[in-house]
Amino acid sequence: MVATSQPLAAQVGQSLLQRGGNAVDAAIGTAAALTVVEPTSNGLGGDLFALVWMEGELHGLNASGAAPAALSLDALAERHGGEMPRHGWTPVTVPGGVRGWADLHARFGRLPFAEVLAPAATLAREGYPLSPVLASSWARAIRIYRTLNLPVMEEWFRVFAPDGFTPAPGALWRSEGHARILELIGATNGAAFYEGELAGRIDAHAGATGGLLRGSDLAAHRSEWVTPIHADYGGHRVYEIPPNGQGIAALIALNVLSGLDLPDRRDDPAGLHLQIEALKRGFADAHAHVADPRHVPVDVERLLGAGNAAAHRAFLGDTAHDPSTPAPSVGGTVYLATADAEGGMVSLIQSNYMGFGSGVVVPGTGIGLHNRGHNFSLQPGHPNALAPGKRPYHTIIPGFLGRTDGTPVGPFGVMGGFMQPQGHLQVVLNTVRYGMNPQQALDAPRWQWLQGRAVEVEPELGAQAARALLARGHDLRVQLDPGSFGRGQIIWRNPETGVLEGGTESRTDGHIAVW
Repeated sequence: MVATSQPLAAQVGQSLLQRGGNAVDAAIGTAAALTVVEPTSNGLGGDLFALVWMEGELHGLNASGAAPAALSLDALAERHGGEMPRHGWTPVTVPGGVRGWADLHARFGRLPFAEVLAPAATLAREGYPLSPVLASSWARAIRIYRTLNLPVMEEWFRVFAPDGFTPAPGALWRSEGHARILELIGATNGAAFYEGELAGRIDAHAGATGGLLRGSDLAAHRSEWVTPIHADYGGHRVYEIPPNGQGIAALIALNVLSGLDLPDRRDDPAGLHLQIEALKRGFADAHAHVADPRHVPVDVERLLGAGNAAAHRAFLGDTAHDPSTPAPSVGGTVYLATADAEGGMVSLIQSNYMGFGSGVVVPGTGIGLHNRGHNFSLQPGHPNALAPGKRPYHTIIPGFLGRTDGTPVGPFGVMGGFMQPQGHLQVVLNTVRYGMNPQQALDAPRWQWLQGRAVEVEPELGAQAARALLARGHDLRVQLDPGSFGRGQIIWRNPETGVLEGGTESRTDGHIAVW
């Protein structure tokens, strides 16, 4: 089974399973295809995280990149007066996604790497019709980028908004440059991106257009295999990637809620209030402490400890509180889940951060670079403060659900910037506390904490629940656009029969391919 936000990408993963590939092959092939068929959220110039259940064990991969050696708070002050721009070269950090594919494949892959990437190259070369939500996001990006009028975006317009192309459902788009680069990545097991021809092209373009990223930064990049962190709730174990990812925010919230008696009805306002308040405590901790542990110690054991959960629990009251932590910002991401017939499962997420990312595209390659550096703190002394060679606080988080006896349930994720821990929390509660199947767990109306006491809810939550949350002090807003509430995928495996049960996001162009 393959579940993701684009039917064509899911079918690529399915085809690789049919050829004898495993869940990792399917995940990599699907991820590569998503850089082609959903460039509004990810690309070859982004980062990646993965949780892999293979051979009876859960493995974590952190394939996020660091700030270039030349990017510092002093350099930022000199270039932009101390403010981090959203677009252009300055927020570009080292892209870790391609090396993440290669490292996943080297450890667990079965089919040849070039064969795994070949279907994505075919999609790029022959083209494909845009799906509805994709077309809407693409058109919005073109409108925004035209107002920026940045010279460095000239190649972006040539590739993603060529003459005669209007992003609408059914419109055809293709990129020969993207196809050739995918083939080169496949032929070199990703090495060309970091030390070969592509690294040289990236370095040359940065040097010619004012970028700080250099070939030496690319050559120094390595993925990191990590031990997943977890929290227990209702006889289940929820796994996340450790910092510099923000998955710990969801785990802290679950720890807080594990000591509370949530109402039996999912839409009970008292329960929704507790969920929102617990999530705020998780974010307060994450924004204060999550950073690159290679540079700053992050006391994960304390943050996930019973004492911290009890302190947060005692802080909660009957009315909404202001956690006095920075307001989350927006992001754009793709998530996928795969499962094979042998029990292997993958939870994988990759992103260019804000939509298409920085707007910088390397000429002739289709490589759109992310703007992940925008997520550094610019406050000197903060654990997440910008520094050369440091990875930023990262929004993208794959999830995995197991049982406390060690048996796996399966991969899940909800993409979308700072909505992600909130989506993880709600999907887990929908599944474990409220007994929903995967599709129900994803379709259920969501809430989203914005900042302070401000909360957005989907209209399907209902007027009665909304009024009750208002009465508890929440600054409630009903959001008609479902796009900001995240887009998720789920695959659960029955431990006795091996039967797979999946759910795909109804808020986007989601699809489940099975074989």
